[in-house]
Amino acid sequence: MSRPVEFERATALAAALKLFWGRGYQATSLSDLVAAMGISRSSFYAAFGDKAALFRECLDLFAERSIGLLSRARAERPPLEALRSFFTFSLDQAEGEEGTWGCLIVNSVLELAEVDPDLWAHARLRLAEVEAAFEACLADTGCGPQKATDLASFLMLLNEGMRVSARRALPVAAQRHQIDTTFQLLATALA
Repeated sequence: MSRPVEFERATALAAALKLFWGRGYQATSLSDLVAAMGISRSSFYAAFGDKAALFRECLDLFAERSIGLLSRARAERPPLEALRSFFTFSLDQAEGEEGTWGCLIVNSVLELAEVDPDLWAHARLRLAEVEAAFEACLADTGCGPQKATDLASFLMLLNEGMRVSARRALPVAAQRHQIDTTFQLLATALA
């Protein structure tokens, strides 16, 4: 008979996500994970399988949160305002070192491109889902499907660039300026 799980899975997952986000996949050891998650190695393996499986789950959770943020904004605001709020949210929430962590998914695509093809592909898939959420929001503006696709691609470049800029500690004011410029261009393109 197996022992029951003796920890809150969601809490442990959140701790792992934070550790991976701040350090990256390769720099996070199994010992670091079990310590941060407050669980034993046997509980880790029973609940999450292995480090790669846990990392995939963290990527999924991060993507789900990102898309959820945009979905909630989309339900409450006009399309361009909803998209803008997606980009300003991380700047508004940036405090301490977490404000310089960028995006777990973007970081993972950069880190894992030549290291782990399976995890790299998983991160790319999650980014594609975020881009599809941008496209759906842009379609709400009434622009044609091709224009929504093209502008969503453009916004993904902004997203990726902003997340890398956060990692290099670009001042928040400079990032806000880039968001303002981008959304002026978008408004013109959609007029």
